[in-house]
Amino acid sequence: MGLFDKLKAEFIDIIEWLDPSNDTMLYRFERYQNEIKYGAKLVVRESQVAVFVNEGQLADVFQPGTYTLETKNVPILATLKGWKYGFNSPFKAEVYFANTKNFTDRKWGTKNPVMLRDPEFGPIRLRAFGSYTVRIKDPVKVIREIAGTDPRFNVEEITEQLRNIIITRFSDAIAQSRIPAIDMSAHYDELSKLIQDKVQPEYDEYGLQLSKLLVENISFPPEVEEAIDKRNSMGVIGNLDNFMKYQAANSMTVAAANPNGGASSGIGMGMGFAMANQMATSFQQHQAQPAQGPQAGGPPPIPGAVSFHVVINGQQAGPYDENALRQMIMQQQLTPGSFVWKQGMAAWAKASDVPEIAVLFAPPGPPPVPPM
Repeated sequence: MGLFDKLKAEFIDIIEWLDPSNDTMLYRFERYQNEIKYGAKLVVRESQVAVFVNEGQLADVFQPGTYTLETKNVPILATLKGWKYGFNSPFKAEVYFANTKNFTDRKWGTKNPVMLRDPEFGPIRLRAFGSYTVRIKDPVKVIREIAGTDPRFNVEEITEQLRNIIITRFSDAIAQSRIPAIDMSAHYDELSKLIQDKVQPEYDEYGLQLSKLLVENISFPPEVEEAIDKRNSMGVIGNLDNFMKYQAANSMTVAAANPNGGASSGIGMGMGFAMANQMATSFQQHQAQPAQGPQAGGPPPIPGAVSFHVVINGQQAGPYDENALRQMIMQQQLTPGSFVWKQGMAAWAKASDVPEIAVLFAPPGPPPVPPM
């Protein structure tokens, strides 16, 4: 500082800070050799707090207002300096202005997915991001714990640490909430409050207050979102046969739109038609299968008619009457080696060993003899 600055400082008797920035949390008022004139005016504006420091020791704290710096207004500083009867000469002290406004729209987000165990999906990875608002709650603790002797301490210098605390407590909070991952989007307010309550005690250690925390989005990894979309699509489609036909139609559309054209397009179209024909045949066969007794919604057996249960593909089916058994033989669903059972039989037996069914396998007899 030059001679002009020294002379200028001698005439300055107003101590105030007009903040031209939007991110300064703490500012040290500059005076030549930290000298303050007796009777100087201290102006502390709204959203500010002034802190006096004497030789490294925190002294008096001034809330918003205008003060005349006299012995009675700086009792702690007067005690530290040993003034018993007042003073009339300039005294040395550092003055820090703390900006107590809210620093808004601070961003937080997970750098890497957070591993969780979900009751529906099992182990799963989640990403999340949001915003928060922070302000100075205790300026003395801010100076002592994080700012130190920094003449201009801004919020960016501690943003990384504040963000890491939120991310760390985020995973604890969502595990404690026991909210299924698929339902979290409906509980952002609840999660925000839970995370804020877990983070605030750690912000208190720095003299800061977490005024507001918002969870803006919680998302699944892309592959999980794709699986959920497929499952939802299946739920909407419902009927599997219709879904297979729908897929075949999509295949034909894609093949027709293939920019390579020519033979490849023809092959794609052919494959699509073949798939459609195959599925249509399968569907028709499924529709043509004989009704499996009363369980299938058909009429009950004719009174007095003999009905048999049949083992088909390892599963019990039936009972079937004689007409149904003949149809199953024609479709090769019932063979001589198939196991059958009817009421009164002690155990299952092969169809060829049951006279009532064995006769159904016999080829038709010769036609009637022509008249002579």
